[in-house]
Amino acid sequence: MLADLLPPAAAAAESLGPEPEPGAGLFPAEEALVRTADRRRRAEFTAGRACARTALARLGLPATPVLTGRAGEPRWPDGVTGSITHCAGYRACAVARTADLAGLGIDAEPDARLPAGLIESVTSGAERAWIARLAAAAGPAVCWDRLLFSAKEAAGKFWYPLTGQWPRFEDLTVFPGPDGTFEADLAGSAVTGRWLARAGLIVTAVSWAAG
Repeated sequence: MLADLLPPAAAAAESLGPEPEPGAGLFPAEEALVRTADRRRRAEFTAGRACARTALARLGLPATPVLTGRAGEPRWPDGVTGSITHCAGYRACAVARTADLAGLGIDAEPDARLPAGLIESVTSGAERAWIARLAAAAGPAVCWDRLLFSAKEAAGKFWYPLTGQWPRFEDLTVFPGPDGTFEADLAGSAVTGRWLARAGLIVTAVSWAAG
């Protein structure tokens, strides 16, 4: 799915189905990061790092530990930017050389309605009115509230490595389109992202060319 959303400069890897055995294939430094986590978190982390290794190999880079920063974000080798995502039954990674892409962010979610009350806590009234109009005009092609949530997650994951800050509520607004794109305003900077709904999943991606 990611290959349909990202520019050619990005390398992606995805996996579906059951997650690998927790800890399988991790470097010791990675294993140390999740040693005390519960089994589910360790399995998610393991699956994400497996995708990261495949994606990095597709850039021609050797396997190396992908540790975490202060907000839990992946720390990539010098000269690389990237993003990891996972949800039930799906996990993915996208990476690129910073000479090609200044940043990228991806997110995956089940194509299902958000839990009651969550949309109000992460979106503005203008964003909710926008997706209500989309739902009326375009019908149930996708769960619009979940798409909006996913697009904001992808935009935030794109923004954090560039600025060292997660966008504040008032600094990030997203307006999806029925054509598979969305417009994100990040503290006054306009970014266009892309989305895809397929096989019960919603996947979103934001990238910005270097320079």
